[in-house]
Amino acid sequence: QVQLVESGGGLVQAGGSLRLSCAASGSTSGINTMAWYRQAPGKTRYLVASITRTGIKNYADSVKARFTISRDNVKNTVYLQMNMLKPEDTAVYYCKFTRVLTDYWGQGTQVTVSS
Repeated sequence: QVQLVESGGGLVQAGGSLRLSCAASGSTSGINTMAWYRQAPGKTRYLVASITRTGIKNYADSVKARFTISRDNVKNTVYLQMNMLKPEDTAVYYCKFTRVLTDYWGQGTQVTVSS
């Protein structure tokens, strides 16, 4: 089937930047929307950014103007460029790829922003 492998998380000081990547392998045909979610300790998982196959983007209000989502349809990879990071961005970030009837989730990558 499809496996999603995330990379790019880590520890960064407030105001710094990180770039997350999520690459799909396996049966990658027909992937439509790609998205990033995050979940902080004690909080629910929510959508922070998404991008359709044709390039339509959506962002959570909390990350607008700071984060940029992009995708490479040839490489079956989605990216999240995170700038001006804040401590409240600290969370486990999960990528999700969607086909017509199925969602595929990455394993999660920890992003920690220190004060």
